[in-house]
Amino acid sequence: MGMLQDKVVMVTGAARGQGRAHAIASASEGADIILVDAVRQIETVPYPLAEPTDLEHTAKEVEALGRRAIQVVADVRSQADLDAAVQKGLEAFGKIDCLIANAGIFSMGSFWELDEQTWTDMIDVNLNGVWKCAKAVARHMIEREQGSIVITGSIDALEPGGGYTHYTAAKYGVIGLMKSVALELAPYGIRANCICPGFVDSGMTNNQPSYDMVAGHPGGTREEFVANGHHFTALKGVTAMEPSRMADTALYLNSALAARVTGVVIPVDAGHMLLSGHNHNPVR
Repeated sequence: MGMLQDKVVMVTGAARGQGRAHAIASASEGADIILVDAVRQIETVPYPLAEPTDLEHTAKEVEALGRRAIQVVADVRSQADLDAAVQKGLEAFGKIDCLIANAGIFSMGSFWELDEQTWTDMIDVNLNGVWKCAKAVARHMIEREQGSIVITGSIDALEPGGGYTHYTAAKYGVIGLMKSVALELAPYGIRANCICPGFVDSGMTNNQPSYDMVAGHPGGTREEFVANGHHFTALKGVTAMEPSRMADTALYLNSALAARVTGVVIPVDAGHMLLSGHNHNPVR
C-alpha cells in the first residue's frame, strides 16, 4: 500500500523537471496523475521551455509504474484553461485529492532595467498562476471536505535575490498566498503547504543563462555549474539537487503522515539557509 494509494494528484508544470519528479513520485506511491503543462515558449523566458514530447514522456513514466495519467495542455495564466483541466481530471478519475502547483519560470535582470512584459509574465506564471490553480480545485475539495495543496515556492521566497527581483517578489507572494489559502480552507479539512527548493538541477537551471549566473561570467560551463553549486549548500557532497528531493517532501505533505500539517513552509535547500549565502569551504 503506497503513501498515496488510489489518490488523484494534479501536477502543473508536469512535463519535466520538478513537475515530472512530482508525477513519478506520486505514481510510485499509488496515485493517478493529471499532468498539466502549457508546453509552449514564453518570449521573455531565456531558456527553452517544455515541449509536447516532454509531457508525453512524463505520462509514459507514470504509466510504466502501473498508474493512470491524463495529459492536459493548459496555461496557468488562464483560469479557463485550469478550470477545464480540473473538469477533465474529474471526468477521467472522479475526484482530485491533491494539487501540486509547481509551474514556474525564471529570468534575470536588474529591477530598474526590466521591461514591463518580463515583470508581468513572471508574476502571472509564478504568483497569479498559483492562485488560479488553487481556485480551480477549491470548490471540488470544499465539497468533499478534504484535500491537500502543495505549492512550489523557492529559497528566494525567504531571502532577497539580486538580479531577479521579479522572481523573488513572486515567490515571496506565494508564501503569503499559501498561508491565506491554508487559513481559509482549514474549516473544510483542506491543507495547504509550501516547499521552498534551494539549488535544483532542472530545465530551469540546466541552461546557458544559469551556467553564466553560477559561474559569475559569460560562457559558464556545466562543470562550473556543478562545482560552484557546492558553495550554495552546507551538507557534505551536495551541489545542485535532484528534482526528486522536492518530490519526496511533497509526498510527505500530501500523505496521511502530514494530516495535521498545514500552513507551513519547508525549505529543501541542503542547509543553504544556515549559511550567510556562500559556503567558502564546501566538503565535496
